Amino acid sequence: MRREEKEELELVVPKTAIPLDILREGSNIQKGEHYMSTEDNKALVRRFIEEVFNKKNLAAIDELIAPNHLDHSAGAVGSPVGPEGSRQLIGMMLTAFPDMHVTVEDMIAEGDKVVVRFTERGTQQGAFGSIPPTGKQVAVSTIDIVRIEGGKIAEEWGIDDMLGMLQQLGLVPAM
Repeated sequence: MRREEKEELELVVPKTAIPLDILREGSNIQKGEHYMSTEDNKALVRRFIEEVFNKKNLAAIDELIAPNHLDHSAGAVGSPVGPEGSRQLIGMMLTAFPDMHVTVEDMIAEGDKVVVRFTERGTQQGAFGSIPPTGKQVAVSTIDIVRIEGGKIAEEWGIDDMLGMLQQLGLVPAM
C-alpha cells in the first residue's frame, strides 16, 4: 500500500474490555491465565469462609485451595503445603471449637489480593493443641491477606488475636 492510499482505522474498544493496568508485564493475563476481578476474588474468599468454616465442609478445600498453597501465618508453621495443610489446621480448629462460626467484618480487594477482617466465635469443646477443653466461649479477631491465583487461594498471611483467645479461655490473666 502506498502512503497516500493508507486507510485510517478506527479503534473500537468494547465497554467490557479488560482495564489496561492489568495488562502490565507479570499479570495473570500475560501468563495465559484467566482474569478474575476483585469482586470475583472477594466472592471466592467469602465462599471459602462460608463453606469450610461455617458449613464445616472440609471437602470444599480441594476446590478452593491451590495445590501449591502456602500459609505464612504463625499458626501454620510446620504444616504441609497445599490443601492438606489447610485441612489439618482447619480440622484442628473445628475439632476444638465444633460450633465455630465466622463473621466477616471487612473485606478489601486490589489486584490478586483480598484482605479480610473476621471474627471467629465458638465454644472450646475439644482439645486445642495441648489445651484441654475448657467449655468457654471465645471471640477471636483475625486479619488475613489472601492471594488468589488461577481461581484458587494460593497464599495467606494471617494474624489472629491469640492472646485474647487465651485470656478468654482463662489460661492467661487479663491485662
